[in-house]
Amino acid sequence: MIFPLIKVLKNGILVELDYIHFQEQEVVRALLNIVIIEGKTYPQKQPLSQAEFTAYWLSKDAFVVRTSVQDGTHKPKEILGAFYLKPNFPGRCCHICNAGFIVQPGLRGQGIGRFMGEAMLLIAANLGYEAVMFNLVFETNIPSITLWQSLGFEIIGRIPGAAKLGDEQVVDALMMYRTLDLLTDDG
Repeated sequence: MIFPLIKVLKNGILVELDYIHFQEQEVVRALLNIVIIEGKTYPQKQPLSQAEFTAYWLSKDAFVVRTSVQDGTHKPKEILGAFYLKPNFPGRCCHICNAGFIVQPGLRGQGIGRFMGEAMLLIAANLGYEAVMFNLVFETNIPSITLWQSLGFEIIGRIPGAAKLGDEQVVDALMMYRTLDLLTDDG
């Protein structure tokens, strides 16, 4: 695959998806910590230190979606979303990957998550993974469940009472799975 991948979002913004650059790591950590503090989608309860973020998010492949400047100006590129991609299990099971996604709160619903999800499937297949498994998709995270099902993921299990959300609501978590062996360029 050749990076960056370019797309025009439904709001008309031109974006690029690329491997995370070193200087973007702190912005992504800050965004992840915002999502963690929201308490609705990630299992962590406290913001991650730089070391914790590095171990969790940067242990294998990490990507960002940033604004793309095509007009020759040198405006700084804004990080709109990010995801990681790594083996879900070690050794004999490392052909199944896991990924985690975050989008700037004010930009959700603009197609950034779908762009990252579609790209992740292609990237994972190109990296030799044979399937993708999400271990903890909280049942209250309807936008994610809807997105993943539209991209061919199946719910393969339910973990009762897996998460205590920020408001102390206890919810089940879903395990979602998709094989990559039938993946084509059009998804």
